[in-house]
Amino acid sequence: MMNENCIFCKIAQGSLPAQIAWSDDHFLAFHDIHPKAPLHVLVIPKMHISQLSDLTAQDSTWLGEYMLAINKAAKRLNLNHYKVQFNNGIESGQEIFHLHAHLLQYLA
Repeated sequence: MMNENCIFCKIAQGSLPAQIAWSDDHFLAFHDIHPKAPLHVLVIPKMHISQLSDLTAQDSTWLGEYMLAINKAAKRLNLNHYKVQFNNGIESGQEIFHLHAHLLQYLA
């Protein structure tokens, strides 16, 4: 399911440009336009989920696939050492309400 007002859904659909790092049928990794590290990639599900706390026990298999997708994106970028960060809600720093993992490498 897509949200027509979500910037990340538009990127996933290809209607907004992004510097794509990796993609498969269900997930997409692209470079952050406001990087917080020398390498800063966002890994998103192509379906719209607002935030991490929206997930339930029924999402556990899908969540494992998401973690593997993050790993595949890191491998595509030739990363061995990196940080993965999720923000959940405004007070944590989440700015775009489409679930996304920040894949960061500080030593580029």
